[in-house]
Amino acid sequence: MARIHVLGGTGFAGAAVVAEGVRRGHEVTSFSRGAPSTPVEGAAYVSGSLLEDEMVQQAVTDADVVFETISPRGDMAGRLEGVVADLIAAADRAGVRLGVLGGASSVLVAEGGPRLFDVTVDDLPAEVLPEVRTGLALLDALRAAPESLDWFYVSPAQEFGAWFPQEVTGSYRISDDVLLTDADGRSAISAADLAVAVLDEIERPQHRRRRFHVAH
Repeated sequence: MARIHVLGGTGFAGAAVVAEGVRRGHEVTSFSRGAPSTPVEGAAYVSGSLLEDEMVQQAVTDADVVFETISPRGDMAGRLEGVVADLIAAADRAGVRLGVLGGASSVLVAEGGPRLFDVTVDDLPAEVLPEVRTGLALLDALRAAPESLDWFYVSPAQEFGAWFPQEVTGSYRISDDVLLTDADGRSAISAADLAVAVLDEIERPQHRRRRFHVAH
């Protein structure tokens, strides 16, 4: 059994990771700004802001793995980079494995590049560009982290979010860097199936200090 702390554990992705972790018998604690509307039985919930140093320290205390799923919106817009920098330092000091949920934009569209971001940036709505750039920055920050930090970064499929159909299959495919698509050219993953991939990585680490990409 692992002690797993999920940051943003009441959100779309975080709640799925909390539920999957509890289902597998792990000790799971969610950290978020507010209480969940539908708590997962067996999970613990801590309310507070990770913009506070005390909450960052609490997030890494008595944990084996910390998994960050916070959306860079609201009071986190333009500030998540700083939060993750603090988490990198705190997790490194505590000897805790740190996982970060990012985006698909850093994934390569083909072996050797270019990135998905590079071929879609001109078509992205201006309001989502800051979030996309944050996802890219978080991966860069982890890659520059001290060698002593054990980290992993998860890039979900291109179609990932509450606004997409949530097809739950119980299975997934993994790629290190190249975008995964189906026979129709779609790259999609549900929150529940992404959570399965995350818990598999926590239980059987395959991507130490590496990114991996998940899709159906």
